[in-house]
Amino acid sequence: MAPELDTTQGAEMRRGAGAARGRASWCWAMALLWLTAVPGWPRASGVLSRRHWPVPYKRFDSRPKPDPYCQAKYTFCPAGSPIPVMEGDDDIEVFRLQAPVWEFKYGDLLGHLKIMHDAIGFRSTLTGKNYTMEWYELFQLGNCTFPHLRPEMDAPFWCNQGAACFFEGIDDVHWKENGTLVKVATISGNMFNQMAKWVKQDNETGIYYETWNVKASPEKGAETWFDSYDCSQFVLRTFSKLAEFGAEFKNIETNYTRIFLYSGEPTFLGNETSVFGPTGNKTLGLAIKRFYYPFKPHLSTKEFLLNLLQIFDAVIVHRQFYLFYNFEYWFLPMKFPFIKITYEEIPLPNKNKTLSGL
Repeated sequence: MAPELDTTQGAEMRRGAGAARGRASWCWAMALLWLTAVPGWPRASGVLSRRHWPVPYKRFDSRPKPDPYCQAKYTFCPAGSPIPVMEGDDDIEVFRLQAPVWEFKYGDLLGHLKIMHDAIGFRSTLTGKNYTMEWYELFQLGNCTFPHLRPEMDAPFWCNQGAACFFEGIDDVHWKENGTLVKVATISGNMFNQMAKWVKQDNETGIYYETWNVKASPEKGAETWFDSYDCSQFVLRTFSKLAEFGAEFKNIETNYTRIFLYSGEPTFLGNETSVFGPTGNKTLGLAIKRFYYPFKPHLSTKEFLLNLLQIFDAVIVHRQFYLFYNFEYWFLPMKFPFIKITYEEIPLPNKNKTLSGL
């Protein structure tokens, strides 16, 4: 049932709200912005590994319970509620919602850099009730992007899950003040109910967050190695599914934030067991842990600045990046411009085109 979207995960998070461990790091958000401004370096050559790109996002049979070690500074989906069953003949207005990331703490600061969070709003014309639906990290962005290096464990430890959150109401001020609240479609109650069933299945099988899009270059048509799996991708998947159900969207411009890494062809390294297990590659495992060490949380200003230099040396000078995707490790031979944050237009779906592609 729809409550699985928030109540199980929300209860886990409420027990850990406010804990220090696993908090999102504002410093590392600034580090990402800093890296995007680094001037160019020569291109690195790729190494052949797999021929089928992009690597498909792995789905699972069910969502595991969070490890008690993973605690959220901000409670996940605190106002979460079940998705209601709508009357079939109800007209449901659909809204595109977008606001700066971490606006609750930093206002419009990241909005000026077009680093935005995306969600969907609904309004029932029969009841007049409004609803918000979004997908985001259970343990904040830093934990979904980089692991913890625990002394008692050989392998990096990941606190990475993302999930859907549905709740009654739309915070008009939050979305309108520095972002977007715009109607994009009207659907029937039957379409909404179909969507709710799909969201349940999507949420149970797509369990982890992926920050990075990885491509060969910024050029149009360049090979994509890996796709992100984040709030904007959830909105895009939902809009596409509604179009399959018959929704007709308005012809308006819709842009989304994307964070890109640029590399030559990635090399598959293995999973946790094959790399860090009893018969694993200790040299490779040490290299991976050394790469992730500068990204550890809870740093002083001095430690952060020193670690930032280490990150620059690894990613820009030596052009190396270790990516954790589908619970497997990959090596990325980094290329200019290395990392870039974009705010790209991705059009709303066209029902005719969607149906022709089924």
